[in-house]
Amino acid sequence: MKILKVKCLAPTRLDQYLMQQFPALNPGRLNKALRENKIKLNGKKQPLSTRVMAGDEIKLFILDEILEADRRSDGPAWKNARCPAEVVFDSPQLLVVNKPAGLSVDGPEDDTLLNRALLWLNKEGQYSEDSLYQPALCHRLDTGTSGLVLIAKTPEAEQVFLEAIKERQIKKTYLCVTFGRPTPPAATLGGYLLKDADRGIVRIIEEKKPGAKEVCTEYETVAVSGRLALLKVRLITGRTHQIRAHMASIGCPILGDSKYGNNTANRELKLKYQALCAWELALPGFSQPEFESLSGKVFHAPKPWYYSQVIDGTLK
Repeated sequence: MKILKVKCLAPTRLDQYLMQQFPALNPGRLNKALRENKIKLNGKKQPLSTRVMAGDEIKLFILDEILEADRRSDGPAWKNARCPAEVVFDSPQLLVVNKPAGLSVDGPEDDTLLNRALLWLNKEGQYSEDSLYQPALCHRLDTGTSGLVLIAKTPEAEQVFLEAIKERQIKKTYLCVTFGRPTPPAATLGGYLLKDADRGIVRIIEEKKPGAKEVCTEYETVAVSGRLALLKVRLITGRTHQIRAHMASIGCPILGDSKYGNNTANRELKLKYQALCAWELALPGFSQPEFESLSGKVFHAPKPWYYSQVIDGTLK
């Protein structure tokens, strides 16, 4: 955390003052930081248009690596990633990495999952600034969700994996903790997902409306602890915020979820990010000879910290 005492001769917009102090904080980064409650003016969250005056106090809960990004390497952004990615599997076509909660898969920051993956590949001698193809994300996870992400290492692999995901051939299983025990303990949830772009959320509705897309989510209860349930969730469809919105729609929101969850419980249990992990990815069979060795492979992320704590009753 950085604490700034404002020194200016005339009232200045909050965003303009911060960009003067830290040129790396462009409007995109500032808006993202504000949404994540990482900017406080005199102890409160305030709009970026607020005028600051001499003597005001600004607290920034932003990594030094981001604040000082403009003073670091002038080379490609991946060189400024905080550390190499945690790699679960590596082959000539595919890299499988484990994303920590709180890290963006990509975006304006230098420290993203993709840049960490490129840094790892560079250290392994598999990628450089002169490479003809930059490995690409095949799918995404929300910033607050942890778990496995597929990264294609060749143009052919990118096409193959994107097509497999589009056709729902890659099976995705998540682990999560809900505030509330779902009834029944196992079920398949249906409905339609409708985006609210202005509010940055989605909602589940029973009947189809213009713009709504069909969703299907399977869950089964692994363990319960007090008010909480540990679930294994399988995505049949893969929509924005699908698991988070679907579980909230039955009164069992994901623990730690600030958009769809119980914020009183989140504060009480001190969860910063949603207890949701993309734990398992299962690949289909591939007909292409160069991808035959990947056919049927199943990858697992390490079980998240909350898995054992629900099972042994520590988290409840």
